[in-house]
Amino acid sequence: MKVRLLVAAGLLAASMTPALANNCPVLMDQVDALLAEEGASLDEDTLARVQELRAEGEALHEQGDHDGSVAALEEALSMFGQ
Repeated sequence: MKVRLLVAAGLLAASMTPALANNCPVLMDQVDALLAEEGASLDEDTLARVQELRAEGEALHEQGDHDGSVAALEEALSMFGQ
């Protein structure tokens, strides 16, 4: 029973990776849209940090680190109150 549970958990985790990979571009698009709409209203430090996180998120996505990419992009979105 435990083996089946572990196998099921492993399959579930493996199936989530493509979902996260597909989520990164959506989050990048959201950050880009907010930068275009509200970027001018941010102070210089916040704007620079959002741009840094956006670039980091894209780089991590391209490297296959989708968890890291999502974390960076969600942090960027949080700076807009998202």
